[in-house]
Amino acid sequence: MKTPNSVSASIVTRNMSDLAADTGNVYESLAIISKRANQISVKLKEELNSKLAEFATTVDNLEEVFENREQIEISKHYERLPKPTNLAIEEFLEGKIHYRTPSAEESGE
Repeated sequence: MKTPNSVSASIVTRNMSDLAADTGNVYESLAIISKRANQISVKLKEELNSKLAEFATTVDNLEEVFENREQIEISKHYERLPKPTNLAIEEFLEGKIHYRTPSAEESGE
């Protein structure tokens, strides 16, 4: 998964009116952001597990048990990435998240 370099890895104060601008409701916006953050989190976990699975062996050597630098570097890389919540907020504010409201679609028919 490609992550933008402009997303801060630390906490940033957000303007609530910016979050509510698209939906008209802060809580609806947060629900959309949280669902997207969960999607990002699952995707990152799948990527990490697939990369770490390459190193899985059925026989444990003492050298492998004590230290595997490549696994450590991969894990550190994923720890340094911005949190899925920060990525989801940035995507939402940039208008990159497509969402729909089922109740609005039903009443429009």
